Amino acid sequence: MKYNWIKILRWFAIGVLITLAIWLLNKYGIEQVREQVDRFGLWAPAIVFGLRFTSIIVPVLPGTAYAILAGGLFGFAQGLLVVALADLASCTFNFYIARRYGRSLVERFVGQQFIEKVDRLAQQHLERNFFLMTGLLMTGLFDFVAYAAGMTRMSWQSYFLALIVSILIAKPLWVAAGAGIFEGSQSLLGFAILGAFGIGIVTAVVQRQRSQ
Repeated sequence: MKYNWIKILRWFAIGVLITLAIWLLNKYGIEQVREQVDRFGLWAPAIVFGLRFTSIIVPVLPGTAYAILAGGLFGFAQGLLVVALADLASCTFNFYIARRYGRSLVERFVGQQFIEKVDRLAQQHLERNFFLMTGLLMTGLFDFVAYAAGMTRMSWQSYFLALIVSILIAKPLWVAAGAGIFEGSQSLLGFAILGAFGIGIVTAVVQRQRSQ
């Protein structure tokens, strides 16, 4: 029951952030908003990087909204770079923490209500199935998966390769959605929709493998 409330709060927070972004867009226009963002210089992408990074280290926080926001504020290319670097750094950190310090420290980051999810993922023999590992990193569970992988015997090289592949395939989806919404780009929105369809297929296959 507690987990369901936390899940609801996460999606509520995502909705609030997206609503705020759309309100700013309607009030000032995308160009004016980006001009204001440009005045912050490197601080603007650094702030979004920090928010995205923190949302993955502490999975209770909503991370999807920051990927959409990055695409809207910085455009597809720069937004994707910010999100990809944040995901690469944070997921590497998650893996290292789990591998170096074990379950007790992981529980401090994810909370007692989520540690069982990490345990279940760690018991999926991820080190034996590279496809399953990569597929899970492409789903919304990727932050928990990063912790879980560190609690297995998976080699650092295999994990890092799976992480890179998952970032290249899955992360452009949300960034393209943000850029498409804020810029009114039909091509980016179309790419996001096709990407969502593809990720849905991957998620279904991964769930089937997990159940087997």
